Amino acid sequence: MSDNDDTVESVVKAPAPVTVSLCPGCAAEVHAQDRFCENCGQELGGRQVALPHHEPGPVTACEGCGGLDYDGDGYCAGCGQLRRPPDRFAADLGAVAVITDRGIAHARNEDAVAAAVLDGPDGVPAAAVLAVADGVSSSEDPQVASGAAARVGVEATRVALLDGQPASEAAMAGLVAAATAVRESAVTDGHAPSCTYVSAIVRTDATGTEITVANVGDSRAYWLHADAPVHPDNPPSQRLTVDDSWAQALVDAGAMDEQAAMNDPRAHTLIRWLGADGPVKPWSDNCVRTLRTTGPGVLLVCSDGLWNYLSDAIALAEVATAHPPAVAARELVEFALRCGGSDNITVAIVPVPWTVDPGVTQ
Repeated sequence: MSDNDDTVESVVKAPAPVTVSLCPGCAAEVHAQDRFCENCGQELGGRQVALPHHEPGPVTACEGCGGLDYDGDGYCAGCGQLRRPPDRFAADLGAVAVITDRGIAHARNEDAVAAAVLDGPDGVPAAAVLAVADGVSSSEDPQVASGAAARVGVEATRVALLDGQPASEAAMAGLVAAATAVRESAVTDGHAPSCTYVSAIVRTDATGTEITVANVGDSRAYWLHADAPVHPDNPPSQRLTVDDSWAQALVDAGAMDEQAAMNDPRAHTLIRWLGADGPVKPWSDNCVRTLRTTGPGVLLVCSDGLWNYLSDAIALAEVATAHPPAVAARELVEFALRCGGSDNITVAIVPVPWTVDPGVTQ
């Protein structure tokens, strides 16, 4: 399957014990799976976001006739053209900043990104969870697949962490849930929305930071920092994921180096993806990986709309570590647009160590 824009055996385990805690707002009992307190309505477990929204944004002039009058379904009263969602969505959760942009060449954004910040008992972030999914343009309704994968993957990972599962198991729980959500997105036989998927869990304590990533397809995660020489406890800037693509297969087989493989016309042909018509286990046996570091640096997760133009970890680090996360994410998107914007562009950045910002800016 071509995307324009690893196999782990499942282990049957007894259900994890239900974790009960107290709502910080009213002290009522709540469970790890709860997103809101049933007693007072307070959001639990931190902050979350899923982008893009496919509803139209603030009223702007109709692209067809310049009118400002729309009916309840978003159609222009003057010419009947449907209002288009904004080209860009962004959010800053403090411990993670995300942005997704339609790009220039595509008529719609088929990428999606979701993130959650889990608060510790003192209100300081205990973990950040994020996922980027890139809809496969040759499939039907790829935006449905990517939206479901990112949103469901992050939520399942969040719940698994709150249930006390290790990061590697939580990452797999998110991947399994994302794959299931995509398979269930088909509305008729032969309808097969598909997407790539990459997720990350970042947890920091007094001894350093643990980053756990999982992926299917060719969306990527990078560890990036600007320090030179490299401290022995801080790994060098590097890609953390391995593409499930024709180009990567050529490199792994020793047939080509990476640069030559990426110039092959089949470079972006996927050999694994999440799809409504895909297998129950579409991942490879090395799809989950963990890196430990003392930092500082940033975790970058992105779709190929960015790395098509800038894939080298050291070059990415120059931008990603030079600005606050939300600014760096925007700068990387703008770079891809200046290079042609031939695909949707999605970027998520987690600073290590992270800053605390209780607000969400969209």
